[in-house]
Amino acid sequence: MKRVKKVMALVLVAVMCMCLFAGCGSSNDSASSTTAAPAADSSTAADTTAAGTFKIGSIGPVTGDAAIYGTAVKNGGQIAVDEINANGGINGYQIEWKFEDDVADGETAVNAYNNLMDWGMHILAGPTTTGSSISVSAKAFEERVFMMTPSASSTDVTAGKDNVYQLCFTDPNQGSGSATYIKANMPDSKIAVIYRNDDAYSQGIRDTFVSTSATEGLEIVYEGTFTKDTATDFSVQLNAAQAAGADLVFLPIYYQPASVIFSQAKAMGYAPTFFGVDGMDGILTLEGFDTSLAEGVMVLTPFSADAQDEKTQNFVSEYKEKFNDVPNQFAADEYDVIYALKAALEAANCTPDMSAEELCEALVSTFPTLTFDGLTGKGMTWSANGEVSKMPAAVVIKDGTYVSAN
Repeated sequence: MKRVKKVMALVLVAVMCMCLFAGCGSSNDSASSTTAAPAADSSTAADTTAAGTFKIGSIGPVTGDAAIYGTAVKNGGQIAVDEINANGGINGYQIEWKFEDDVADGETAVNAYNNLMDWGMHILAGPTTTGSSISVSAKAFEERVFMMTPSASSTDVTAGKDNVYQLCFTDPNQGSGSATYIKANMPDSKIAVIYRNDDAYSQGIRDTFVSTSATEGLEIVYEGTFTKDTATDFSVQLNAAQAAGADLVFLPIYYQPASVIFSQAKAMGYAPTFFGVDGMDGILTLEGFDTSLAEGVMVLTPFSADAQDEKTQNFVSEYKEKFNDVPNQFAADEYDVIYALKAALEAANCTPDMSAEELCEALVSTFPTLTFDGLTGKGMTWSANGEVSKMPAAVVIKDGTYVSAN
């Protein structure tokens, strides 16, 4: 009897242990399931987020000497993204927008591009400056990421790269357009050209200006050069231009050296007509600059904040409200880039679950078929080499604002 009781006790202990282990097993399974479910949900949510948004990145200088350009591009792009998202997105999908600072340096821009790719960028709406865009475009071409720069105008940006596009008109457009405008409106001018010969942007515009001027029969009486390191003193160039009798000085340069030229010209009593291109846009908001020095300066640009059309005025109003500033051409360029990308993505029926490479090929096929109306031009079209077709207009600075020169 004792033996039976002992056996039954052992059986009971065994059963209890089995139940205990079964209970532990059940508890473990339940815990695994509970842990796995959130992980699966989290993964699904992440996948849905990634697949459900178009990730558009941009690059430009928001610090350093060229910060006016990059800040304008960043702000203009933000307004476009906010508007599109508020109005249903692209094919029903929202846009995620990320901007990286490159201080207008090519190597830094490539690092910024890599950061954006790590983030999951689908399309690049940048970079802002020519040097950075030349550096980044090689990477974008190699990795098949569609790139549209708002403001890098050198043909070297797009040359040999079928997936790299420009929204701004090219350096040849600016050079030839300037010469054509001067021929039509100031044909008897004696022209001096001052340009930066270690900068692709400045050199490219100068080259086409000079060649078109020769074709048009314009008289260039002097050419002077400078470099990044010598952009603080233009007395030699200005004295030579004045001695040559130049009454019009063509400046295919950015606004920082131009501000020095205007100041030094006034100090020496030299008052020609200064004629600039899109790099001049921003001079009126340059910190510490006396805008009266730019009175009468002519600029070839596709955008003027003083234009009276409804689309421009709405953009200017929104920009002032959000950023307490007046938008320049660079802000308008990026605004147009985002809307042009929207038009192309919708025309190609793209969705954000497509890879960057798939989106790239779709946009490469679609952009040459588009006609696009934006702030910086109506009826814009693109060739298969990424160059936009639109012509700039001339504006003149009067009382600290841009007004139509026509």
